[in-house]
Amino acid sequence: MGVSLTYLGFHAVFVIPPIILLGWFASHREGAMWGHPAHSGLAIIIGLAVLYTTPWTNMMIPAGVWWYGDGAVIATIWHTPLEEYLFFILQPLLTGFWLYHIMPRKAMSLSIPAWHRVAGGLAGLGISVGGWWLMSTQSTFYLGSLLWWAGPILAIQWAFGITYLRAVWRRVTLAIAVPTLYLWLIDWIAIELGIWVISTTHTIGVGFGSLPIEEALFFLCTNVFVVQGVVLYVWVVDQRPDLFSVQTLDTVLAGLRARFESS
Repeated sequence: MGVSLTYLGFHAVFVIPPIILLGWFASHREGAMWGHPAHSGLAIIIGLAVLYTTPWTNMMIPAGVWWYGDGAVIATIWHTPLEEYLFFILQPLLTGFWLYHIMPRKAMSLSIPAWHRVAGGLAGLGISVGGWWLMSTQSTFYLGSLLWWAGPILAIQWAFGITYLRAVWRRVTLAIAVPTLYLWLIDWIAIELGIWVISTTHTIGVGFGSLPIEEALFFLCTNVFVVQGVVLYVWVVDQRPDLFSVQTLDTVLAGLRARFESS
């Protein structure tokens, strides 16, 4: 028996309409950000999302971490449905257009303390290492692979701009939270309708009703990628005169040596 709503229908009902509404209001509302540099930053993030997520999903699907209901998808490329690739584009648009309404912009130098960069990078890599360890157990495979996959992106973003992200954390948090809650809701609906099915073998069995914690964490992580990526891009564009004075690797290492010697 086929599903009552296809994956493409899911996009048409739950994903595309809020994108249109958020985009329309952002383009007409005074105070919202619309145009460059937000558009170019979001376009870069979308391109990276497709490139970075494609190999990961094509590893997870044949591993049996999730699959799709009968008749839910039109066709697949590699192991991934066309509709999933479309989601790689639509989700950043949804989150990005919401971000446009509350985009944080703060005059702050691109040159941040060296230890901030190191701490941010190590935090992201620590997440990835923890994920690699969790992948060795069947029940934590989804959780582990997600953390392993997410860690490098977080490491790059935090190493580059954790100081700025901390300075504008209220708006960044709001920009992440609202679309994440909405995506949790519609993901739960999709699972209830059988559009996709999450393996109980590869998950820890904790969640919110039909929504496994791993799925919730996936949408949280991907929205963090989008929001932080666009916010940092806009920060760089706003601070272009400062761009060529950012600390080089030699400066970073010298700063770390001085810090350790003084402690």
